[in-house]
Amino acid sequence: MDVKNAVDALGIHGMRGKFQELGEKIYELRERPIEIMISAEEDLSYHVKTIWLFTYSDLKTIVGPETAFGILSALSGPILTTSSSPDFFVILSRIPRVAFWCWINLLPFAIDNQRQPEAIEEDGENKPWRSMPSGRLSETHAKWLMWSLYPAAIIASLKLGGLKQCLALIFLGWWYNDLGGADHSCITRNFINACGFLSYASGATEVASSTELLGSPFKLIAWPWFVIIGAVVFTSVQTQDMYDQAGDGLRGRKTVPLVVGDHYARWSIAIAMGVWSVVCPTFWQLGPGTYAMSMITGAIVIFRTLTKRSVSADKLTFRIWNLWMVMLYLMPLFKWIKGDSWL
Repeated sequence: MDVKNAVDALGIHGMRGKFQELGEKIYELRERPIEIMISAEEDLSYHVKTIWLFTYSDLKTIVGPETAFGILSALSGPILTTSSSPDFFVILSRIPRVAFWCWINLLPFAIDNQRQPEAIEEDGENKPWRSMPSGRLSETHAKWLMWSLYPAAIIASLKLGGLKQCLALIFLGWWYNDLGGADHSCITRNFINACGFLSYASGATEVASSTELLGSPFKLIAWPWFVIIGAVVFTSVQTQDMYDQAGDGLRGRKTVPLVVGDHYARWSIAIAMGVWSVVCPTFWQLGPGTYAMSMITGAIVIFRTLTKRSVSADKLTFRIWNLWMVMLYLMPLFKWIKGDSWL
């Protein structure tokens, strides 16, 4: 037997090939963790952005203002709450948890609102960057995500506070999105919006005050103030509908400007702003400084609503309306620190 036949008989060539194949696999496995990590980071970034886009439009209208309401109400101490001496720095340190509570309760509502076929069509017209019209998430996956986030909101509220308001928001979201509360009547739509604002506001205050489960941090005077805030929202929240008339019309919604007409809707906002800019500081018996802040900002909203009628102008007017709302939220705090000052 010659050497070649001996090598073939022992299978040395085959073994060499197998060792070479094994070495290639080891090299591949050594390199793959980096690829897997990069892929996982890209996937995580993609999904985080998808979730973020659901609530992006509402950060300045819900999360920001209602976080401010909770913190400012807690800081007002004995004016609105049962705390006679609120700790300024402790309450400010709770801003992240208050913002998170607002956001985690908003998120499943926003997904439910945006996953509806009519909403996808509307957003394709007005907000094509959102998760659903841009194709970042399917309707089935959006529904699954929504149902998984409602328990997350409840668990967060059990831990942070605001459980009653969380459950109220779930009911209001179901009414608004799934029972047509946002579509069939402008009165019902504004009423649900008002109840939603109050739920966020009172829940945020409970979280900011670190209230015990099922407890309440509010004094009796808080409830008529909440009624006033609810009335403010009910009579003027159509400010958000002025710039979205094309999309709402496409969806068949019965918003105030589409029911009574653009002209009368603008005057309804102007009248409401004029009334509440005076009523709110009067309720707290505040000084000329607060009247001036409320009435000047209110006058800006009135002027812009009646004279600036483009979509971009109406969007800016709605942002100023939100700023005016935050000024109203400051009034109990102003009452506490007022003394004989100009406030």
